[in-house]
Amino acid sequence: MASPKEFAPDFVLSAKEGDRQATEAIVRRLRPILRAYFIRRIGLKPDVEDLIQNTLVRVYNGLRDLQRPDRFMGFAMKAALFEVQDFYRGRYSAKETTYDPESPPTMIQHPKKTGLQVDLERALTVLTPKAREIIELREYGYRYKEIAEMVGTTEAAVKMQVKRAFERLRRVLVA
Repeated sequence: MASPKEFAPDFVLSAKEGDRQATEAIVRRLRPILRAYFIRRIGLKPDVEDLIQNTLVRVYNGLRDLQRPDRFMGFAMKAALFEVQDFYRGRYSAKETTYDPESPPTMIQHPKKTGLQVDLERALTVLTPKAREIIELREYGYRYKEIAEMVGTTEAAVKMQVKRAFERLRRVLVA
């Protein structure tokens, strides 16, 4: 748990006003809290460090506009939540790979195709355009309620579309 001194409103206010030591102390204490939060949400993945860094940047950039220093932890955790949402919605692209310029990587050889591979794109053609859109939005991490608002229907109708879409896909893929 954060010590009262490090996230006390006066301390946060000092960081907000540009006190470098206060800012560094807040970042130092916030880092393990964010690490635990992200590991609980996405597991122990290499992306955790990126999520922590991006959250700390959000917090630092938003600190100037923070109206209620006594609600700093809520502010910081909301920034972390936004990062998790971006992560699950696919807004994190593949990370840059570094290599030795003296020995660049060789081309990756794709394994030979076997009869067990599935043409998912072809399987999705059995869905109606609306069902396909709903499945894609669900895959991006949107909740049923959000999807319902986006496509102009009810949450129950979205759930039923998902259920029926998976039944159709199951029939096509198992056949």
